[in-house]
Amino acid sequence: MKHILFAVMCLFGMAFSGTAAQACPNFNMAAAEAYRASGSQLRQRQDFRVVAGGENYIWNCPGINPQSDRGAGYFPTQPDFSFDLSGMSSLQLVISVVSQCDAALLINTGAVNWYYDDDDNGNLDPRIVLTRPSNGRIDIWIGTYDGEYCNAVLSMETFGR
Repeated sequence: MKHILFAVMCLFGMAFSGTAAQACPNFNMAAAEAYRASGSQLRQRQDFRVVAGGENYIWNCPGINPQSDRGAGYFPTQPDFSFDLSGMSSLQLVISVVSQCDAALLINTGAVNWYYDDDDNGNLDPRIVLTRPSNGRIDIWIGTYDGEYCNAVLSMETFGR
């Protein structure tokens, strides 16, 4: 009986750890906050407060292959923000974070293109410039390089090309 109980506990433990390891940023989940924004509205920088950090180590996540930097980072499963963008033709979209820790930024566009950055905004903060952003949905996660949690501000602004 002890052997059967031990085997069941081992199987349960493997199943539980396998499920936990599978958690990753998921663009199919509804974002914590969702907005609509046009390119002309974003000509004036828009700021959004958020707590940076998450429980998922990004490079343990299959299918996330950023077209930008490749570094460490811990992100939540649910997107922090989702934006339905319009009027983005002939604009650049600058997405940046200012935080109280070493923040990281993860973006998924409507075409399922992943972008990652850690330090391009200076002071251990991330910044990504989308030179040809498309209209439609964009999901954004604000994580941290080392798994810490801290207060942060996401900024979005458009510029003419």
